Amino acid sequence: MSLSQQVFDAGIVGAGGAGFPTYKKLSSEVDLLVVNGAECEPLLAADRYLMRVDAASVVAGIRAVMDACGIPRAVIGTKAHYAREIAALEEAIAACGADIPIHRLDSFYPAGDEQVLIYEITGRTVPPGGIPLDLRIVVMNVATLGQVAAATQGTPVTRRLVTVTGEVASPTIVDAPIGTSAADLVAAAGGATTSPYVIVRGGPMMGHHHPMSAASTLGYGKADGGLIVLPASHPLVAFVGKPLERLLAETKSMCIQCRMCTDLCPRYLIGHTMRPHRVMRTLQTGVDTESLTDALLCCECGICELYACPMGLSPRRMNIYAKGLLRAQGIGVTDKTVHVDQTSERDYRHIPQQRFIDRLQLSAYPTGIDAFVRLEPEVVRLPTKHGVGVPARPCVAVGDRVELGAVVAEVTFGEVGAPVHASLAGRITEVGPDHITIQRTQHEGGAS
Repeated sequence: MSLSQQVFDAGIVGAGGAGFPTYKKLSSEVDLLVVNGAECEPLLAADRYLMRVDAASVVAGIRAVMDACGIPRAVIGTKAHYAREIAALEEAIAACGADIPIHRLDSFYPAGDEQVLIYEITGRTVPPGGIPLDLRIVVMNVATLGQVAAATQGTPVTRRLVTVTGEVASPTIVDAPIGTSAADLVAAAGGATTSPYVIVRGGPMMGHHHPMSAASTLGYGKADGGLIVLPASHPLVAFVGKPLERLLAETKSMCIQCRMCTDLCPRYLIGHTMRPHRVMRTLQTGVDTESLTDALLCCECGICELYACPMGLSPRRMNIYAKGLLRAQGIGVTDKTVHVDQTSERDYRHIPQQRFIDRLQLSAYPTGIDAFVRLEPEVVRLPTKHGVGVPARPCVAVGDRVELGAVVAEVTFGEVGAPVHASLAGRITEVGPDHITIQRTQHEGGAS
């Protein structure tokens, strides 16, 4: 069986956040595999933990992809201050006699963005609107590669590591079944230490905010690596909660065209025509609408709104708004020009990650976590869509009993999507439009 089929059957999607079906990345037309161990978002530490405790699985996954796709070279990109993680990776590489160099990055945000990582390692820019394969490069997260190694042994994705931090009693790396609720994850970290609170699903820069009331029904998926508990009164919560109408009004009345959002934009600094200040100006004036197309290149990292803007505006949300307008009209990226002259200042415009943490008033929370819990919840709520692509189609009904690892939702090989597997043995109690709920059953005498 091909590796592509094994990876598809295992239901692997990119574990770094976007959730792109991994089997679609397995191509023979690749010269370089870039391994992303830079953990982009502040406060998240699950990838670091994996590299420390199971570097061998990461290296095994790298070798499997290289061998199956005939990729001649791989490079691991991680942060230079990850000393223990680098030591573990080097030991695993030496143990199997591989030749996989480690590229050490400064600790800046967003070092883990795949296009920034490619530039840091190769000095090359992915064309605007393009993908790494345009440069014959494929990027995979370390957790994804660990899952690839497991797939070669016939093991599907039923669990993942989640960083649970913020206002919890004991910030912890939790090994949890897919579909574990936010409430169970918070409980695994000793419970919340504040109330009311907000759940940030993901990292502080790009994560989605959910109210405390959603904790019991918010099931974590294959691409969800972080849970941050913040007080409902936290400034970040207030900023993210601003309605679109207010943001548009603030843009029209307050943007001073200082262009700090552009000067610090990571896409602009690798040569893309991504100029948030021009998008803001167009939304202010309604003229030069062609500049709105810059928004299509926004990676939504949040630097412009959470760090750069001196007026406290939200260029990111305005870019997202403009993207929606353009896509509704069928307008896409047409200008593929890379402006090399824009890259000359980027080394001086790297923003240290700790500075972000301080700016966002998150410095009370740890940036490295060693505590670990393996969680076995009684109920999981499995999302049928785990990122980019089509949702999987349920193939079970309420009342069915399923074993751990059984397929409960399907996609067809060739589709942009991934099947979903039962993350615990139990009974199907709900089949919804976007999720499947499984209640654990107790085994007695070998029967459930």
